Amino acid sequence: MPQHITLEIAVQDPAGSRIARDVGAARVELAQALALGGLTPSPAALELTLEAAGAGGPEVHVLIRPRAGGFHYDADELAIAERDIRWAVGAGAAGVVIGALDADGHLDLDAMTRLRDAAGGASVTLHRAIDVTADPLATLAAARDLGLRRVLTSGGASAAIDGIDTLRALVAEAAGQIEIMAGSGVDAANAPALAAIGVDALHFSAKRAVVEAGGVRMGSASDGVGGYEVTDRDTALAVVAALGR
Repeated sequence: MPQHITLEIAVQDPAGSRIARDVGAARVELAQALALGGLTPSPAALELTLEAAGAGGPEVHVLIRPRAGGFHYDADELAIAERDIRWAVGAGAAGVVIGALDADGHLDLDAMTRLRDAAGGASVTLHRAIDVTADPLATLAAARDLGLRRVLTSGGASAAIDGIDTLRALVAEAAGQIEIMAGSGVDAANAPALAAIGVDALHFSAKRAVVEAGGVRMGSASDGVGGYEVTDRDTALAVVAALGR
């Protein structure tokens, strides 16, 4: 099994960062509300996650997403994202994870340039907005032309293993000039197959649900059953072991 594969774990708190450090992940993507696809985390969450990662621990990259739903943002939302990027990098994040599409569902080059520039010299990743564009290969080429460091993609499918053919094509198109990180539904069962196609990194959440029976609706999406998700050490270790590490 290729040993060059970088591992990135999506986490929501300092505890997740400590688990990522302990299992040897090179990066964490810090977000909140992973059940909604991830939203920008709070300042305190970033500060404590950076402390938990510690010197020599995983790099902390921050998801910048001002709301749930699609990726076509208005002027206020882009202004929020831009300021959040400056805040995250200023607080010590090694990179940010961004994505913005235009009204036609293509990569919004003006918005992406603005957000990229806000990151200064920090690493910039295009997130899975690529997976809802009509032509992921063209979107990848645009991301490469923008000078982004990597793309996080499931190959246009709900789960990366189902988009493996497109992922393989993206690896070929990248030609080593931009990193391809496979993510979505990555687990111990499919990680080896995804690693074998030549992606540069695997992204996974290694999460488990904590369910709380509340009985009272909390928000429009609530069904009265509360709960939350946490990073699970055993699940993370299983992915690492499946890769022969």
